[in-house]
Amino acid sequence: MENLDAVADKYLADPSVEIENDLIMNWYPKRIGNRIGHAGSVLELGLGHGYTVPYFTRMADHHEVVEGSQRVIDHFRSRNPWYKGTLVQDYFESYTPDRRFDVIVMGFVLEHVEDPRAVLERYRSFLAPGGRIYVAVPNAKSLNRRLGVEMGMIGDIYELNATDHQLGHKRNYCRDSLRADIEAAGYRTTLEEGIYLKPLPLSVLKTLDDMEANLQAMLKVGVDFPDLCVALLFELEARLD
Repeated sequence: MENLDAVADKYLADPSVEIENDLIMNWYPKRIGNRIGHAGSVLELGLGHGYTVPYFTRMADHHEVVEGSQRVIDHFRSRNPWYKGTLVQDYFESYTPDRRFDVIVMGFVLEHVEDPRAVLERYRSFLAPGGRIYVAVPNAKSLNRRLGVEMGMIGDIYELNATDHQLGHKRNYCRDSLRADIEAAGYRTTLEEGIYLKPLPLSVLKTLDDMEANLQAMLKVGVDFPDLCVALLFELEARLD
């Protein structure tokens, strides 16, 4: 297994300058919350900067996070002494819980793992009857990446850049490729929506007097245009056939 502590530095850095990451990570948990209301048990794959934990722990009677890097876990604990949920240091591919979950959240996870279909298939058995899995991934076909190709800034919408490698990304998804992995793993999709429709570079958006209002508008409008958004949010349920 890959040593995940070696790629943890990006997640231990101060995230305050990452405006768009902050925007997305504080948006999609609310969208999930609108769908599920309250759940008996929620499992999250990965801690990252820890943005999403306060949202999901409030939604559940039992909240659990599995994270491959002990460094990331220790960093989170040191900054969030209030957290009373369960943190488990393990790889997604080997983690075996002692319960089933009503909701499993794979937020920006599948672009990191060696075999996303195997991970999806494994976690199907960890769902409680009627449970849902929520998957969020970056979108290779986003409007800004399409513009980047047209302007010669990137050669191909699916190519990984330096930041992708720093974050441990192994692929860039689009709506079709994500749906293919989901269906191959034995699920059907019950919701597909977009996260953050970005028509202009952040450097331009920063020059606007009403930048925050524009960012919020782009989040709201993007829900209905997943093919063009920066990221995708899918809701899954296990197929019974």
